[in-house]
Amino acid sequence: MSATLIDGNALSQQLRGEVAQRAAALTAKGVKPGLAVILVGADPASQVYVRNKVKACQDAGLHSVLEKYEASLSEAELLARIDALNKDPSIHGILVQLPLPKHIDDHKVIEAIAPAKDVDGFHIASAGALMVGEVGFKACTPYGCMKMLESIGMKDLRGKHAVVIGRSNIVGKPMAMMLLQANATVTICHSGTADLAAMTRQADIIVAAVGKRDVLRADMVKPGAVVIDVGMNRNDEGKLCGDVDFEGVKRVASHITPVPGGVGPMTITMLLVNTLESAERVAG
Repeated sequence: MSATLIDGNALSQQLRGEVAQRAAALTAKGVKPGLAVILVGADPASQVYVRNKVKACQDAGLHSVLEKYEASLSEAELLARIDALNKDPSIHGILVQLPLPKHIDDHKVIEAIAPAKDVDGFHIASAGALMVGEVGFKACTPYGCMKMLESIGMKDLRGKHAVVIGRSNIVGKPMAMMLLQANATVTICHSGTADLAAMTRQADIIVAAVGKRDVLRADMVKPGAVVIDVGMNRNDEGKLCGDVDFEGVKRVASHITPVPGGVGPMTITMLLVNTLESAERVAG
């Protein structure tokens, strides 16, 4: 067996085309979806991420504002800028690129963003809405993972056992909640799990999201399982790789996401979807 690739690039292009059509229709009615992206400091990886996000917005016909600040920007100045964007009717989504300089409290900054503009889905109000099944913004990476599962016909996961490796607020926890909402039986594994392989061998769906190379190997996967690799690491040759031993696992799984070209593009796409939905809510 050789697993079928779930192509994040192809699915992203399809979804971005739909976003562009909806954005054009909304713009014709006088509401142009707008995203503000704030970058503090000069972290090289953050600069790449921000550039990709802004370009994706422009390509889809969304209005994008990129604000760059020196690492010396004070927390009070950043919070004041967020407050101004909260009040700006032309901005429907606000994204502050993480990590922030150490003198700025990430949590305080995220909570300063109005929940109605929290298109990253990180605000405690967004997390709470996901927990109780209310309308809010879903965290972009797990939201993208769910779209990838839907693309292979796995929308209603009733009767499926899903194992999530990782318990971060950004991926692991919201991923588990989204899988639960899709009727999966969900197990969350983490550094305190005694026997990870015993858990993953039971799984119909495995989502690996811990940022550790080869955390999931072929002997840990049930034949025919679907494997979603959220990890982003470097191998010994310096090339991008995920959390999954791709070459080994692809011989056991039925479907698998590659790194790069899997979950990464979907994360940005779901940011566009959230921004568009925010504008649509404003337009009624």
